[in-house]
Amino acid sequence: MSTISKEHSDRLFWLGRYAERFFITLRSLDKLYDKMIDDKQGYKEYLSYFGIADKYSDSKDFIHSFLYDESNPNSAAFCLERAYDNGIVLREEISTKTLSFLQMAKDTLTNSQSKANIRLSLLPLKDILYSFWGSVNEHIYDDEIRNIIYIGKTLERLDMYIRMKYPFADVEKEFIRLCKNLHRVPKGTPYRYNTNYLCTVVEVLGTESDYKLYSDKAIKSLEHLFEPMEVSL
Repeated sequence: MSTISKEHSDRLFWLGRYAERFFITLRSLDKLYDKMIDDKQGYKEYLSYFGIADKYSDSKDFIHSFLYDESNPNSAAFCLERAYDNGIVLREEISTKTLSFLQMAKDTLTNSQSKANIRLSLLPLKDILYSFWGSVNEHIYDDEIRNIIYIGKTLERLDMYIRMKYPFADVEKEFIRLCKNLHRVPKGTPYRYNTNYLCTVVEVLGTESDYKLYSDKAIKSLEHLFEPMEVSL
């Protein structure tokens, strides 16, 4: 196995992050559909998790923007497009078959806009994303490539779970999964995590009480997890 470049490592990482962010965004919006049947302002809590200002006229405007508006960096469409952009560059590393599932997801999302029942038309996306991850496992033979994608996936899930105030038990499971993926990456790769920031996350997620008190600190550390280590002279 030859070590891949820093540029492609970064693209693999963000492929995993954006693919997972797309999936979690879709899942969250599906839950909001039910909530907003009784509470038309229910989407405001979701916005608060990410510190996003409420500029939407109503719940329908919010849903449309977070599903289809590619100029909205928090939308499903934006995340899927960024995942696909990285996938195009990485076609040789991830295989054309794996990339095809992202294209299928794009087509399904686009076509859903013209359907009478948008929610129903979005249901296939869940299986398409599962198939994408299955293809990652099936068609990528280089452990380094596959593991970096999964680091992006698990880090994104952990970040989103913390922001959306998931129960500590769920967050803890994802952090354990992230640590396992981090340790699977060969030491020779140019894409190494910053142990100082990882230690901070370990401290914050050590207990449920610390998680509730210092979750913002964990989020900040995850954002900087792959910054270079400072070298002492």
